[in-house]
This record gives sequence, structure tokens and C-alpha cells, in this order.
Amino acid sequence: MKWKTVSVIFLLVVLYLVVGAAVFRALEQPHESAQRLAILTQKLEFLSAHSCVNHSQLEELVKQVVSAIRSGVNPAGTLTNLSSLWDLSSSFFFAGTVITTIGFGNISPHTEGGRIFCIIYALLGIPLFGFLVAGVGDQLGTIFGKATARVEKMFVQWDVSQTKIRVISTFLFILFGCLLFVALPAAIFKHIEGWSALESLYFVVITLTTIGFGDFVAGK
Repeated sequence: MKWKTVSVIFLLVVLYLVVGAAVFRALEQPHESAQRLAILTQKLEFLSAHSCVNHSQLEELVKQVVSAIRSGVNPAGTLTNLSSLWDLSSSFFFAGTVITTIGFGNISPHTEGGRIFCIIYALLGIPLFGFLVAGVGDQLGTIFGKATARVEKMFVQWDVSQTKIRVISTFLFILFGCLLFVALPAAIFKHIEGWSALESLYFVVITLTTIGFGDFVAGK
């Protein structure tokens, strides 16, 4: 690829980022401002109703709550709430997000030992998972090729032109892929998690593309 082509692509990417930033800002900043105003109002109302608590004490409590959440502890409920983000099933889920590079961000190691092990685990696990994906992709490619040949053979018998056959077969398998890897998982998560159709579709796409924001996590 020539440098001129690379430069054009680079400019397109920058333009795409600028447009995306503008749209996200327009859509999300008003909600953020509303939430900031709401929490400020709640703080002031709490201080007004509880004169024995001063502003610095309340801020310290808020900091402790935020720190607890970041460490994976749910501060809501009572002391009998001993659920852990690091039980075997949750740890297995976390290990999966590491090697798949999804990284939802809802759980992360906070100890030095955990972070060191995570580095080593990721460096070894990501290539291993990459080999698995390559192998599965190769097998799916073989299946796709055979299925395409069968579809094209069927259309040839109907005297359909080669160009139309290529377009139709490509469309059919893209549609099948979308149904299998996007629509079906979205429907399953909608039923299991109780999410809306948009939330389920959003989660599936964000997960498949390994973006993994962590705002929606299955089983949480």
C-alpha cells in the first residue's frame, strides 16, 4: 500500500473519529449533566435532613463506596451480603474476557499478584485463543465454501446468471451469519437477562467486536 493511500485512510479515520466524537457528545453529555445535577441535589438534601453529618464526612463515605465498587464489592444491602466477584464462576468468566480481549471492565485485579499474573496470563492466553479462532475460522470457511458451491449449483440449474448467483449466495450467507451470531444470541440474552431488544443487540455487537464497555454484562 502506497503512502498516499495510507495518508488518505488516516485522514478518513480521523474524520470518522471527529464525527463519532461529535455525535456521542451530543447524545450523551446532556444525560451526564442531568445525572451530575441529580446527585448534587441528593447530597444537598441529605445534608439538609441530617445536620449531624457534614460535607467532608459525606464525601468520604462516597469515596469509600466508589472504592468498594471498583474493588468488586457491592456496598448495597446488609452485612450478610457476602456474594463475591471472585468466586470460581466469576473468575472463569474474567479469564475468558482476558484471553478474548473483550475486557468488560466490570471486574479487574486489584492486588499486585493478581495484576502480575494477569499480564503473564494474557500474553500466553491471547495467542492461544487466536490459534483457536483461526482454526474455527478455517473450518467455517470450508463449510461456507461447500455451502456456497451447493447454492450456486442449484441456481445454475435454474439458468440464473453467474453475477446474480454470486450476489444472491453472498447475501444469503451474510444474512445467515447475522441471524446465527447476532440475532439468535440477542434473543437468548433478551429472554435470560430480561433486557430490551436494543440492549440485547447492543450487548451482542459490543461483545462480538471485543469492545466490551462493561455497562451490560451477562449474569450480573
